[in-house]
Amino acid sequence: MSTVIKVENLSKQYRLGQVGTGTISHDVNRWWHKIRGKEDPYLKIGESNDRTVKGDSDYVWALKDINFEVKQGEVLGIIGRNGAGKSTLLKILSRTTAPTMGSVKIKGRVASLLEVGTGFHPELSGRDNIFLNGAILGMTRREIQSKFDEIVDFAGVERYIDTPVKRYSSGMYVRLAFAVAAHLEPEILIVDEVLAVGDAEFQKKCIGKMKDVSVNQGRTVLFVSHNLQIIQKICSSCLFMKHGTIFSSGDVHEIINKYLQNEDINSLKYFATKDTINGISAQIGFVNAISFEGLQNKELKVLKVGSYFQIRVNFELRKKLDSFIIGVGISTNTDIPVHTSWSKPEKIENGIFEAIFEYDNLLFASGLYKLALGMSNHEVSFHFLEEAILFEVSEVKDQIITNDKRIIKTSGVGVVINPVNVKINKLS
Repeated sequence: MSTVIKVENLSKQYRLGQVGTGTISHDVNRWWHKIRGKEDPYLKIGESNDRTVKGDSDYVWALKDINFEVKQGEVLGIIGRNGAGKSTLLKILSRTTAPTMGSVKIKGRVASLLEVGTGFHPELSGRDNIFLNGAILGMTRREIQSKFDEIVDFAGVERYIDTPVKRYSSGMYVRLAFAVAAHLEPEILIVDEVLAVGDAEFQKKCIGKMKDVSVNQGRTVLFVSHNLQIIQKICSSCLFMKHGTIFSSGDVHEIINKYLQNEDINSLKYFATKDTINGISAQIGFVNAISFEGLQNKELKVLKVGSYFQIRVNFELRKKLDSFIIGVGISTNTDIPVHTSWSKPEKIENGIFEAIFEYDNLLFASGLYKLALGMSNHEVSFHFLEEAILFEVSEVKDQIITNDKRIIKTSGVGVVINPVNVKINKLS
């Protein structure tokens, strides 16, 4: 297959706190260097795009030395934390902003869906915006008209098609914008995280459409999402971006695992902090700590196949409950449920407690898994930790638990784990 996108040594620099490139003095300095045939002096300065660290320079590299190629018909997933440079990259590929250095070569028409309302005129109706977008892509009115009914049907906004889009909800906006971008036959479709605005039914339609235009129509798709399950489902390759650079690229499953194992993903693990205790959990109850233990209540350094282990949960209740339940759930790193265990409903006083989930065997397939934990009073779930601990099941034996990062490395193969008992003890 031919290459439709080629990115070479791409970099984008911004000056913090300013609109444009900087002050007049900086622009004059740039001009003076340019007429003497010298390099822009401000390209030699600047810091990496790490939003968690306060830097010393006013200049930051949103992107730095990006290189990759995309083949025709490929669905490329782009993942990374907020601020990693994903959206900046897509804006450059969509030609809505220019790079500071480097080059981008694109073969074919590009349709982009970068944010709610991209490419729409708010005062025009949905009908007028469809024809406007088609004209921008170089299509004739007859070509657009032939696709019109299909676009409106896919978007599900027929009743409002002659209403100005400024009166649309964000969900309706995205529905129509995606339908236009996907159906007006661009060779390259670029989609940012905006699909998260739509409902589950529409997201399913969009995923199906992106797979269809790639597999059956040979078009190229670039897709940014934090939903790893969707990335794994539709993408044929993946880029993992970190601090404005490509940290890793290649096979989707391999890159997702690297992303989840990377030190920057520590925020996904559960730590008992004041930030996790708020709202209804602060009123009724909350989890203080979670630990993995072996025989004689010793904290485990290694989880071995077939050996006994238990999950100990320390929690506090601030009210007397007539029907208390605590449960754990285990899913794959792409949110496919694997196992659940929960206690029997029981009356319980307020105080500090511990729950112990006992397991006789560890029988997982190798890979990364998430431990979720929730507490309920039978009417409402008052504390739920969606990703309390991330742990890896590996065929490599005797790997060490990294307690400070809450990544539990285990050994072995299989498909499920079997709980034998759940105990709740009052501590005070």
